Amino acid sequence: MNDPIFNYDEVSDTLTISFFPGESATGIELNDNILLRINKQKQYAVSLSIFNYSILAQKTEVGLRSLPLTGLQELSDALRKTVLAILLNKPLSDILAVSTYTPSLSESMLIATIHDSALLAPA
Repeated sequence: MNDPIFNYDEVSDTLTISFFPGESATGIELNDNILLRINKQKQYAVSLSIFNYSILAQKTEVGLRSLPLTGLQELSDALRKTVLAILLNKPLSDILAVSTYTPSLSESMLIATIHDSALLAPA
């Protein structure tokens, strides 16, 4: 794999990180702001798009923003496991930190935080 290509579109406020530019892929909407494109057969990330990037990459007064990965609930068990494995390994693990939010003892939700927003901040 080559180094990822970072492309920030200021008009749409979208950061797209391409790992395999031009490759056909399946889009997985992780939530309203994060679109992951994967090669389902070979099980790797092709690209990652973060919408409303300038807002999501900003630190708040208490730290980085965390986003619920609500789109994972829509996937089949097999595809959810594939996507989670892709998210937890490089190169995605260098960009998104995935963890679990537990609002109560009986429920939990996967969340993601953008790593090192200063490094990825748009010019």
